[in-house]
Amino acid sequence: MTGWLLRRIAQAAVVVFLMTLIVFVGLHAIGNPVDILIGQDVDQVDRARIIAELGLDKPLWQQYLGFLNGALHGNLGNSFVYNIPAIELVIQRLPATLELAFSALFLAVLIGLPLGLVAGLYPDSRFSKMIMAGSIVGFSLPTFWVALMLIMTFSVSLGWLPASGRGQTVEFLGFQWSWLTTDGLRHLILPALNLSLFKISLVIRLTRAGVRDVIPLDFVKFARAKGLSPFRVVCVHVFRNTMIPLVTVLGLELGSTIAFAVITESIFSWPGAGKLILDSLNALDRPVIVAYLIVVVCLFVTLNLIVDILYKVLDPRVRLEGSA
Repeated sequence: MTGWLLRRIAQAAVVVFLMTLIVFVGLHAIGNPVDILIGQDVDQVDRARIIAELGLDKPLWQQYLGFLNGALHGNLGNSFVYNIPAIELVIQRLPATLELAFSALFLAVLIGLPLGLVAGLYPDSRFSKMIMAGSIVGFSLPTFWVALMLIMTFSVSLGWLPASGRGQTVEFLGFQWSWLTTDGLRHLILPALNLSLFKISLVIRLTRAGVRDVIPLDFVKFARAKGLSPFRVVCVHVFRNTMIPLVTVLGLELGSTIAFAVITESIFSWPGAGKLILDSLNALDRPVIVAYLIVVVCLFVTLNLIVDILYKVLDPRVRLEGSA
């Protein structure tokens, strides 16, 4: 177990190192942040002073080595735009993104799991066929179009839900959360629903496929032969074995939801890390971009670790020592 954990940490360190190197080279290739951060009306003396203060007067390799030296001491640099530590800025915005991502995943499980079970247990019924047809629609519709339709329907036409912002928040564990207030929940519904649409379709299809694979197996037939109730057979035997591949996908999808919530946050003006990274890319705010990507990579590694542990809980035959 210890050796496996050390290997995972080493792999994560290599991934973070390569990611920071690619980001530095890529941002240097696509543009110069000086042209965006400094106006044309600034004289050459002030321009040179600002460039030196930002450390952009050095060669790229020196900038990167300076970044690595600071990162080893917990300093990822200050934002070019906000002039505060980049990691602090990302952490301030991250709770809003986590709140949105977990809400979307909760909706995906709450809606997709029972619908997938119904579609798997009764595959020939008309309702099951409607469920599967709806899942195809969920896969096909682009996120930005769904977001605009939700705003037009529930905000503009009906006036039921707000179209943008995070609403009223309450401090909990040192961070601001909107799901603890009624106004915050009203602001959360539309972006969470928009972000969860693809996940709902995915959960439906995975659950249905898992149920159809497990039902013909011998241990399910044996459980029925023992006289167990259909509810117990489904919940204890079918559902548990269906959850093994589902846990893997949901764990990875949570990471991707956190990382790629940019479109939803932009359309609904949700003040999360996704909107922050989009604004930082427009301004070529390199420290914020790198800090955000490091946080996302660490989240992916942590989620993968949790998935592996859940594998062990759901299926004792899985040995973590054998995982890479």
